[in-house]
Amino acid sequence: MMAQSRRALFVSYKAKNILNKNKRADHWFWTRYSAYPYTGCQHGCEFCYCRERKYSPYDDPDDFAYVIRAKENAPGLLRQSLGRVPRDLLFTGDYQAAEGKFQLSRRMLEVCYDLSFPVFILTRSPLVLRDLELLQAIEKRARAVVAFSIISTPDSLHYQHVRAMERLAPLPERRYAAMEKLAAAGILTGTCFMPVLPGLCDDDSNVDSVVRWTATHGGQFILAGSLTLSDQQRLHYMNVLAARHPEMVGLYQSLYGTGDYSPGPAVWLKTAQRVREMCEQHGIHDRMPRPIMRDDPRALNRRIVEALAGQVYAMELAGAERSGVWAYRKAAWAIEDLEEDVASTYRFMGLQGLASIENVGTALAPYVEDLIHSLSGR
Repeated sequence: MMAQSRRALFVSYKAKNILNKNKRADHWFWTRYSAYPYTGCQHGCEFCYCRERKYSPYDDPDDFAYVIRAKENAPGLLRQSLGRVPRDLLFTGDYQAAEGKFQLSRRMLEVCYDLSFPVFILTRSPLVLRDLELLQAIEKRARAVVAFSIISTPDSLHYQHVRAMERLAPLPERRYAAMEKLAAAGILTGTCFMPVLPGLCDDDSNVDSVVRWTATHGGQFILAGSLTLSDQQRLHYMNVLAARHPEMVGLYQSLYGTGDYSPGPAVWLKTAQRVREMCEQHGIHDRMPRPIMRDDPRALNRRIVEALAGQVYAMELAGAERSGVWAYRKAAWAIEDLEEDVASTYRFMGLQGLASIENVGTALAPYVEDLIHSLSGR
């Protein structure tokens, strides 16, 4: 277990690269790129997946919360990197306490503003409000989204236990207050309800509370995700659990087996279905609306992809056959990869043109046709 008296060590260094690139935008945060200014996090949440070996340079997982590596040349590297790639949504920003000292997240946002790149920020800190005016400027020029990681509320049954797991992260009340200010300023915002900790925040009352607090503070969406456990992070979390909640060790062993990365789909579906039910009651989304740049010549394509991805998620929640789910997913990828406006293809070639698109075919061409008609006026 970690020594609570240990002080944070800040290491400033020059990184060799900053930008991570994917072939296309994901169907979760809608980001195609990511760039992070720090390694390690002073919040030190016990459940954070960033302790896994593939994300962490530390041999000792405890170092994750105490050795903070700041990429001093991150803004310059980002400017060089973004100048060589197509504009698309960038996952960036890190508002842990180190940001007050180094201000790298702000300087990276300034680069995004200069180059008209849209941004997505996921944070546990209201410090993001420091950059509100800059985010508003990015929103006008491209798009800006801020989501808050929140997994429990003060009126939840296990709130104090969850708070202990979050260690130095700011109070959820402060995060919700920041969300309300961002929403009032015209920034798309919502809650990333992740990871959902079995036995601690997966009960219906907590799910209902997280959704309700989000809706009443201007949030427009909830994204829920399960806890993942791997290698050194798995050992770290299970040790924490054994020390604080030994009565739950058996539950986790049954859910995660001897090496399972995540709980079984049946466990996850129960939570996801409850989130959807509550979001419908409160008039918000259980998916993040896709932020599409206002000058995007393929805006309709992006909206169709968003609709197809939404259908994929709905089919997964309904327990649809895997083959059917993958058909819609691959169709979404095909539309995303198109270099031309899908409406032009339809206008000149009709259903035959849509059917000629790889992984759309005759089976899904009528569905895409309906989307073209319903989404063209947006």
